[in-house]
Amino acid sequence: MGEDLTGVRLRVRGETVAEYVLDDPHVDPRWGRRPYLHPVRTLAGVVVTDTLPEDHRWHLGVSVAMQDVSGSNLWGGRTYVRDAGYTWLDDHGRIVHDGWLPDGHDGWLPNGPVPDADADAADPGDGGAAAGSGSGGGPGDRGFAERLRWLDPDDATLLTEERRVGVAGLAGRADAWLLDFGYVLTAPADRDILLGSPATNGRPDGAGYGGFFWRVAPGPNRAFTASAEGEERVNGSTEPWLAMVGAAGGGRPYTLVFAGLADGDHWFVRTGIYPGVCVALAFDRTLPVPAGTSVRRRHRIVVADGELTRDEVEALRPVLTA
Repeated sequence: MGEDLTGVRLRVRGETVAEYVLDDPHVDPRWGRRPYLHPVRTLAGVVVTDTLPEDHRWHLGVSVAMQDVSGSNLWGGRTYVRDAGYTWLDDHGRIVHDGWLPDGHDGWLPNGPVPDADADAADPGDGGAAAGSGSGGGPGDRGFAERLRWLDPDDATLLTEERRVGVAGLAGRADAWLLDFGYVLTAPADRDILLGSPATNGRPDGAGYGGFFWRVAPGPNRAFTASAEGEERVNGSTEPWLAMVGAAGGGRPYTLVFAGLADGDHWFVRTGIYPGVCVALAFDRTLPVPAGTSVRRRHRIVVADGELTRDEVEALRPVLTA
């Protein structure tokens, strides 16, 4: 796309591992405009996200989105209508950046610093705490915190969001880093909000997507959990972690390991028609957000060069679940 849309660059050991796009003018309003991370890279520079793909133009790197927010589509694309299927409707909302919050670097983490993360904050090339926002707000090389608003087609606020994103290296590993992505969705004080999906609106084939979503880079890929392998077996599962192994152009392999399901969440996984992983909030039932209350989620993702085995992924569990 060419333009520098935000200037937000996240770095580990001096390498830019992710870029954050606040508002992309190339995103049609029907595709659910929202902030997203792209490109996300391994430490060796392999790109592991995709954005605006031809098959689903509304898939935007790493983002948070829902297809049904009290009747508004904040995912993008056609809306699934019960007994009618996917239909183009004038129901598209958008998610907008509403300001930076303080403590956007590694000090923001709700439960303290990333466990087992290496002490690379002292590296001037990595930014460290000095590059964060503790002195007045704004993003830093190690992360950011922001406020967002989820708007309906008439620009009325459906939800407010606080999002906190951080990155860190992993102790003892030169081939992997950790993305820590947390968000809090809060309903207006005077209105209940209902989160839904195509599945809760009648689609029958396990398409309960919506929530934290990672559109994986194109190329061969496979998904597995601690006890299952393949899209049909892992889609809809609730295991503590899920891994996606892929190969970028030139055949360079990488592994993404996702964690952070809450009670009621399910993995939504695709490896066939496209590669993607979602922590689905409304996989098979709607998720009510009563007036003035909040939904909280926190996801940790290891981004590694090479093809990790099941045992190697299991060894990462302390980092993923702390």
